[in-house]
Amino acid sequence: MAAAIGVRSDYASSDLRGFARRSGDADQVRRLLAVALILDGRSRSEAAKIAGVTLQIVRDWVLRFNEGGPDGLATRKAPGRASILNDQQRARLAEIVEAGPIPAAHGVVRWRLCDLAQWIWDEFELSITRHTLGRELRAMGYRKLTARPRHHGQKSDDIVDFKKGSPPVWRKSSEGSREERR
Repeated sequence: MAAAIGVRSDYASSDLRGFARRSGDADQVRRLLAVALILDGRSRSEAAKIAGVTLQIVRDWVLRFNEGGPDGLATRKAPGRASILNDQQRARLAEIVEAGPIPAAHGVVRWRLCDLAQWIWDEFELSITRHTLGRELRAMGYRKLTARPRHHGQKSDDIVDFKKGSPPVWRKSSEGSREERR
């Protein structure tokens, strides 16, 4: 069996317990207390049992602690999948979206996600779904905007007739009207 990985010694177990008291991250607190047990001389098996994890996870925590100190044990957000488009492709996509489609060349009068996905395939030979493309465009600062539909028979004069007016101005009742209700 291989020797256990040493824990950095520039922190005392009391220091780690102090960090745990001030931390708002419950998972970081659990990790800090497990490493504090190891620094106190308890076995890693005991630290794993108290933390409710396996020995391998305690080993990973020790590696993270050795690398980053108490902040290395904070809960990290997973990086997620890498983007399909690189920076040059995103810049080219932004140019085409800003310029808008040319009906004769692109065959559409406005960009839809499926049209842009087809353009990306034609331009870069990358297959991208509409949902992923929508996420990419939102990350680039674009929002889906559509014009409010207007009926072809709608008359602009009729709109004024059917608009709701402002609410009436509230007036204080006269003293006489209050006395009549009583």
